[in-house]
Amino acid sequence: MPLRLGTTAAGLVTGYGADALFGDPRQGHPVALFGSAAARLEHRLWADSKPRGVAYAGLCTFAAVGLGVALQAASRRSPFARFVLTAASTWVVLGGRGLAAEGAEMARLLEAGEVPEARQRLSHLCARDATTLDTAELARAATESIAENTSDAVVAPLFWGAVAGLPGLLGYRALNTLDAMVGYRSARYRNFGWAAARADDVVNLLPSRLGAALTVVCAGDRARASWRVWRRDGSRHPSPNAGQVEAAFAGALDIRLGGTNSYGGEVESRARLGEGRDPEPVDLRRAVRLSRWVGLAAVVVAAGVAR
Repeated sequence: MPLRLGTTAAGLVTGYGADALFGDPRQGHPVALFGSAAARLEHRLWADSKPRGVAYAGLCTFAAVGLGVALQAASRRSPFARFVLTAASTWVVLGGRGLAAEGAEMARLLEAGEVPEARQRLSHLCARDATTLDTAELARAATESIAENTSDAVVAPLFWGAVAGLPGLLGYRALNTLDAMVGYRSARYRNFGWAAARADDVVNLLPSRLGAALTVVCAGDRARASWRVWRRDGSRHPSPNAGQVEAAFAGALDIRLGGTNSYGGEVESRARLGEGRDPEPVDLRRAVRLSRWVGLAAVVVAAGVAR
């Protein structure tokens, strides 16, 4: 157990280290198992109905939170067991190493001119239609995804683990997974996925702003520019959360994000974030490095807040 840290704090730090060293578990990933179970439940419950979607999101999330509560209660009298469970849970819910690896691979493909391969690879980062995207648009899409997922896959799980322990870790990851599965404005999910998407927005309100603030801290000599762009442009994004970190990243990297995106055949025109040039593959590598620094800062903050 890391020296002089409380049990939960030590578990968060150890789990973060495990993710940084090993990445996601290669087999039997609990998040993948949860996703499979949620997909089966969706097959039984789906209807073009918000109440059905509320029931679906509630059942899945409460199951994850309930498991966290049970584990927390079972380890109440054993600090070592609480440490091990927190470390293991943190490891499986974080996605920092996998996010960095995907960003680096996208940068490699774009630098090598392998655009068709990069279009296919983009699906590992986001659900954007990539069929017609060129190198510049692929670099922008990947950079935006690195920024957004730094909050979703690293900062937010650590935040909820710090303030709510095992139920926070597992419950947040369940909601975020549901949002990735059904939280779209497509014909199938506009109503059924509404509850999952809105709940994910709510639980990310504070973590996304923490992620943006940590981006400013990690921006070095671009800190003032990162702060300015975040405060000016963060609310221009259609999401109440994604634009916060994307704007901070844009200012930190001196690039411009936003523009026209296509999801499931529906085209969205988004406001521009930042005031620099359009991102290039080299900026994607810079975004990956910044993401790693933000993740490290987040675990330091989480360890300071947790007991």
